[in-house]
Amino acid sequence: MNPRYPDTAARAAHRCEYCRAPEVAFNFPFEVEHVIPTNQGGADRSENVALSCRSCNIYKADHLNGIDAASGESVRLFHPRIDRWAEHFAATDEDASGGITPIGRATVSLFRMNSPVQVQARPGWRA
Repeated sequence: MNPRYPDTAARAAHRCEYCRAPEVAFNFPFEVEHVIPTNQGGADRSENVALSCRSCNIYKADHLNGIDAASGESVRLFHPRIDRWAEHFAATDEDASGGITPIGRATVSLFRMNSPVQVQARPGWRA
């Protein structure tokens, strides 16, 4: 297990810092990922790591930017250490994650946060 896991998971309240999935809904610990990948100059320090579910971590990969569907422009992705989740995302009536800013929309799109499986699972995460 990543040595940063205990502190990172506690700080994130054991939820994915991107899609907000609760770790308890899965049968294995979430991953500690570098928000800015080390191969792109990111530091291997607590200020640059986040707790991520497997799905968000796979789709994020080493991306720093995504495309805002509303404008078609490239924008930086959500950064859990400097951005506030509620300023960029909102749950909709369809139990989907909605991006409410260019950063939020690009992150939702790139991470595929509204895949059919995630949309179906999300009400259970909230329960």
